[in-house]
Amino acid sequence: MTGHQTPEIVTRDQWEEARAALLIREKAHTRAGDELAAARRRLPMTPMESVTVVGANGPVPLRDVFEGRHMLIVYHFMWKTKNAPHHSQCEGCTHTQAAMDSDVCAYLAARDVTYAVFSNGPSDEIAAYRDFMGWTTPWYSTADATHLLETIDGGDLRCYLRDGDQVFQTYETTLRGVEAMMPSLLLLDLTVYGRQETWENSPEGWPQDQAGSWWRRDGRPIAQWTRTKAAVEMEAGCCTRKKE
Repeated sequence: MTGHQTPEIVTRDQWEEARAALLIREKAHTRAGDELAAARRRLPMTPMESVTVVGANGPVPLRDVFEGRHMLIVYHFMWKTKNAPHHSQCEGCTHTQAAMDSDVCAYLAARDVTYAVFSNGPSDEIAAYRDFMGWTTPWYSTADATHLLETIDGGDLRCYLRDGDQVFQTYETTLRGVEAMMPSLLLLDLTVYGRQETWENSPEGWPQDQAGSWWRRDGRPIAQWTRTKAAVEMEAGCCTRKKE
């Protein structure tokens, strides 16, 4: 066994009855999510000021980040201090990018959506980190941009619409709102022990530790260990994920 407390053992018939009861709640949860999405599509939008970001080919206006498409999703990646080593970068923001590969971006593009990452770090450091991680999504520096592109607490996700040369902001979310980018968390929610974090409502004896504490291992954000075997000195993580 696992060495931890485990669920009650029942017959197959009892298990299927309990599973059927939970399915009713799951379907209600799905329908509630559909209703929220419908309300989200009806939010008003607000025009963006003219703003420039710096990409691989130098400064570009925000409208060019759309790459000719009409919608844009941007993740704002928190950047540590200038010249910080790769392993010091945010483990939470690194976690959000792990699933945003070229295939995901291709599906978004099929629905007229471009995905990009903004960060207030220097453009050369941003590019170096992206390349170190093997990511292919376009990253832009907002170091010289206005406050409208600053990162909120905990990294944030923002959506924009382009109408001709005018750009409008249509949505933003942060903290647990960015979990749509993190399938690892949603998959863990399906398992018996869940995310194993202290905020979760789990039975007594279930394994739990501080939220987000497991996103960094041996001094690096976990995803970095898929790119390197170089040891680093242990350091504290920057993320404490909130329940809200």
